[in-house]
Amino acid sequence: MRTTSRPRRAAVAAVAVLAASTLLLTACSSSSDKGGSGDANAKITLNVGDFGTFGYVEAGLYDEYMAAHPNITIKYQTTQDGQKYWDALTTHLGSGSGLADIQAVEVGYIAQATNTLGDKFVDLGKADGVNAANWLPWKSKQATTPSGSLIGLGTDIGPMAVCYRTDLFQQAGLPTDREEVGKLWAGDWSKFVETGKKYQQNAPAGTFFTDSASGLFNAVLSAQPEQYSDASGKLVYKTSAGVKTAWDLAVSASQAKISAGLRQFQDPWNAAVANAKFAAVVCPSWMTSSLSKYGGEAGKGKWDVAAAPVASNWGGAFLTVPKAGKHIKEATALAAWLTAPEQQAKVFTKVGNLPSTVGGLQQPAVQSAKLEYFSNAPTGQIFAASATSIKPVPIGEQDGNVKTIITDNGILDIEEHGTDPAKAWDNVTKLVDDKTGH
Repeated sequence: MRTTSRPRRAAVAAVAVLAASTLLLTACSSSSDKGGSGDANAKITLNVGDFGTFGYVEAGLYDEYMAAHPNITIKYQTTQDGQKYWDALTTHLGSGSGLADIQAVEVGYIAQATNTLGDKFVDLGKADGVNAANWLPWKSKQATTPSGSLIGLGTDIGPMAVCYRTDLFQQAGLPTDREEVGKLWAGDWSKFVETGKKYQQNAPAGTFFTDSASGLFNAVLSAQPEQYSDASGKLVYKTSAGVKTAWDLAVSASQAKISAGLRQFQDPWNAAVANAKFAAVVCPSWMTSSLSKYGGEAGKGKWDVAAAPVASNWGGAFLTVPKAGKHIKEATALAAWLTAPEQQAKVFTKVGNLPSTVGGLQQPAVQSAKLEYFSNAPTGQIFAASATSIKPVPIGEQDGNVKTIITDNGILDIEEHGTDPAKAWDNVTKLVDDKTGH
């Protein structure tokens, strides 16, 4: 899912934690009262650990829940780096301490959670008001353990589009109407790269067509039937046709100098968004919140959204309740409420995270949603239409680790240092072997 930071609001009792060593709570498991306080009116604090922009603050959901439950105070911790968050979470799950009452899990790590850590989480499928059928079938399946426990409630999905700046497209002699723009690359991500080459020929000074070859890699791979692991969960990235296709296209984009060579969601990337240094970005639904946040008022009305070359999904997450948490009953109720269709629709209208529930996708607020910042693009229709065409693919336990190494080490090394692609790939395989033992 997303790995961006998010704004805080003073109305929510929040704890902002960015260092990996303090990503998770250090003293919230020392209670014998795992099932609840016993007193419905007892004052309790629920701690939520997540990463990036889940939208609960922006949509006012924590405030709304606390208003309806005056005995509950919600505190949250968030971090920009999803990999560090996951590494810290697995450490704390192993020790049974230092865990928040609710912990988010990104889709790239959900197979590891279900296959090797499933006994550390509450079976939410047995909770009041939770019905696995409320989610898209493949979404709930992703969070189901081999023994049938539903350990995660889906928050969002990341159907793909392309966000682009109409002003830069116009200056480079490209069309600006979203329908015409979509036709430039319809059906094939390689057409996206070719469009980038045309853009670069007449690019406004100091700009690039796209932000990151790593982002392109993720987008291309998300549409491939074979990715990092096979149906049995075995890592096959070294021989995966999908990985090769995505790698080759990302490398070609970098070598064609159509990419700004940025690592997404870091300070240089944030500044590039603010200063209009790139014209297009692969754009799963959750990306819109980052572009509007860092683009500020200067970018309002200059961005638009076009269909991606092919339908695919990049990102998404789940809320889990660790068994070592302090207030399991109350945490489960909060997680169920936050992921209900009505709340998912509120999040989408604020930050663009598309609902993963069937009812959420059908909410009028989602179907009719337009983003003023993005030239009133009908994002509800664009992303919901893409969501219906998503074809689920196998997810292995190490997929998240492999993705991070390929993008943040391999491709970024090519972008920043001009490393030979063959050498960069060799470095990737060594790092993956060291990390995963495969």
